[in-house]
Amino acid sequence: MSVEASFVGRVYPPTSPYEVGREKIREFADAVGDPNPAYRDPVAARALGHPDVIAPPTFGIVVTMSSGRQVIDDPDLGIDYSRVVHGEQRFVHVRPIRPGDVLQVVVTVEDVRTAAGNDIVSTRADVSTVDGEAVLTAYSTIVARGTA
Repeated sequence: MSVEASFVGRVYPPTSPYEVGREKIREFADAVGDPNPAYRDPVAARALGHPDVIAPPTFGIVVTMSSGRQVIDDPDLGIDYSRVVHGEQRFVHVRPIRPGDVLQVVVTVEDVRTAAGNDIVSTRADVSTVDGEAVLTAYSTIVARGTA
């Protein structure tokens, strides 16, 4: 079953709030092998003009992963997750993610197309604080192989 272009523009409800912790930031920096002291040391982060440690730029994946599941798990969309590969990911930051941020994500289907027998679905995930402050936007493309 191929994904319908009529899904372009579909907006999913906000995800449950996610509270960012200093330890999660450190763990993520360790996992991606980034030794930047701004991710671990508040003094180093303040020296760079930040009020506290900041998260690595790709930390947004921690928060946006669940919003992507909303799209993949949508039975109306009809994506077979066992046939999905990740095609592309990018982040556009308004400001760094910081400890204490309580974030939620609203995901929108931006594009649906078929190429070489594969369905390609592109999404935009807008990440904001629960108070409405924009933090980042994550753009993602998945490829459902051989479904068309």
